[in-house]
Amino acid sequence: MKKDAAVTKFGRRAVLGFLMFGVAEAALANAPATSLRPAQKPRGAVKQAAKRTVQGADALIKDANLGGKVGFVVADARTGQVLEAHNPQATLPPASVMKALTTLYALDRMGAGRRFKTQLIATGPVKNGVLRGDLILKGGGDPTLTSDDLNAMAGRLKAAGVTSVRGKLRVHGGMSVIDQIDREQPEHVGYNPAVAGLNLNYNRVYLDWRRTSNGYALKMDGRTNKIRPGVGFAKTTVAARSLPVFKYSGQGGKDNWSVANKALGKAGGRWLPVRRPEIYAGDVLQTVARSNGVTLPFPVKSSGAPRGKVLVEHNSAEVGVIARDMLKFSTNLTAEVLGLQASGAGTIRASARSMTDWLKSKHGIQKAKLVDHSGLGDASQLSAQEMVKTLVGAGANGQLRSILKFIPVRDNDHKVVQNSATKVVAKTGTLNFVSALAGYIRTPDGRDLAFAMFMADVPRRKALKKSERESPRGSRSWNGRAKRLQSKLINRWAVLHSS
Repeated sequence: MKKDAAVTKFGRRAVLGFLMFGVAEAALANAPATSLRPAQKPRGAVKQAAKRTVQGADALIKDANLGGKVGFVVADARTGQVLEAHNPQATLPPASVMKALTTLYALDRMGAGRRFKTQLIATGPVKNGVLRGDLILKGGGDPTLTSDDLNAMAGRLKAAGVTSVRGKLRVHGGMSVIDQIDREQPEHVGYNPAVAGLNLNYNRVYLDWRRTSNGYALKMDGRTNKIRPGVGFAKTTVAARSLPVFKYSGQGGKDNWSVANKALGKAGGRWLPVRRPEIYAGDVLQTVARSNGVTLPFPVKSSGAPRGKVLVEHNSAEVGVIARDMLKFSTNLTAEVLGLQASGAGTIRASARSMTDWLKSKHGIQKAKLVDHSGLGDASQLSAQEMVKTLVGAGANGQLRSILKFIPVRDNDHKVVQNSATKVVAKTGTLNFVSALAGYIRTPDGRDLAFAMFMADVPRRKALKKSERESPRGSRSWNGRAKRLQSKLINRWAVLHSS
């Protein structure tokens, strides 16, 4: 890497000055009345000198060699004054940056303190441990329900005096099941599950395989860090083929997967998406109830709204906490559930249109085209200008900023700068040949900036086959170059747009 000429020249002067200082100290044993040090340059002059050495944005974009389009805007987060922009009105896929918009929407429409309830409801009396009626597992829109939560609910059911059910175990989510978020994704990826009012483990089921003398031993479970309850609603078989690696069928009312034997090693595992989340939740409840001494039948879907006595109720964390964790871990299911609960719409597309209308009325956004709440669909279009306008409207010290993820500052070699005086909180977004970042910067002297960067090679992404979209050739290096460009632009702005 070439050293900056000014820096090299300064370094030589510093060395020469140090050597001359040593000579002067020996010659002048008696200290003079006034310092021999030259007067320091004014602080403003030092800042201006640093600003002159910052590489231009156009040169940084050219060096990244991304192809496609790059659009960015950086503005004063308090006044909204645009400080620098490049293709500010270019509409590009925002990827998971969309989740920041969904967070604002959910907080505005539902409030940060709302909780989602999951209930066990009895339709008959309990006598001698037997529930003489149906037991209904009713969802209330909780996107964070886990097998651990169901296990705790089963324990409370036993404490309420229930050891068996004479009727049926019914499951009810309160909304139509949406079988996947984005139909353009490979069908086996765990980040593209079904969405419902009753969800479990982010609607993913774990497939575990081990090679044996007779082939492969396969197991599917709803695991957490504590328990691994097996499930019966989903099954996997091994097929003698190379491709496709996975095939799905919903035959028989189950999630049926077949996996290519040529793709399996000695042992392994991965998360697969769930297409029948309500039955999945009931299946796991049946398993964990058995371990708590409660015998339940296999679940069936409820045909109507549940009525009866609530025996057990589980409350989720508050929406503000759920949104914070969603921004941190970028969970697609959480984003879609929050958006659907906020809008009350029956489909993801209709719900995204409601959020778009809200953005127009609340933040004056006019050109955004949104197709979901998670950013998984690349048909969504948003400009850096409109994203920054929304961030400024949300407030330099608003609730969104307080729950955005801390982003480590990196130097131009992409190494993390420890204890950097520049502070960044933002939402990342990544799809194949799409990279986005938007949030807030606090410069070393305390100035607050709002920024958005959208980078996408849309033609290259569109050329991918559906089967290639999990990990296409060249995507990893492209996204790496995009992230390095983002780091360099942040460093540029922290110097150039300090107060």
